Amino acid sequence: MSVLFGEEHVRRYRETDGEEGYTWREGSTILLLTTTGRRTGKETTTPLIFNLDGDTPVIVASKGGAPEHPGWYENLVKTPEVGVQIKGDTFRARARVAQGAERERLWGLMNEVWPHYAEYAEKTDREIPVIALERL
Repeated sequence: MSVLFGEEHVRRYRETDGEEGYTWREGSTILLLTTTGRRTGKETTTPLIFNLDGDTPVIVASKGGAPEHPGWYENLVKTPEVGVQIKGDTFRARARVAQGAERERLWGLMNEVWPHYAEYAEKTDREIPVIALERL
């Protein structure tokens, strides 16, 4: 099977409750994040690598080390209430950007599932945000 990306990834993940699309490249795990557009007000869903900190999903706004933050991150900064789907579990969450020692700890946790984050950090001058998705 080919590796899923973008809208096709979202569609297949939703149709199969993550049977297709939950496990991604190099064994990383994927959730679906739905944010509200900061300009349009429309909901957009993005497949993202995640790890769990206890019961709290954690994601990273890396954009592959690009100089700017990804659009979904800018959306959740403006409207922190988001939708999350992990396999068949769909819920609302409040996105919170980790700071200081917590960010460093969670950064390490995320590098366990996607070691490329360290490479991305070397490519950009911005501090790559690490976000906790706290279930509402």
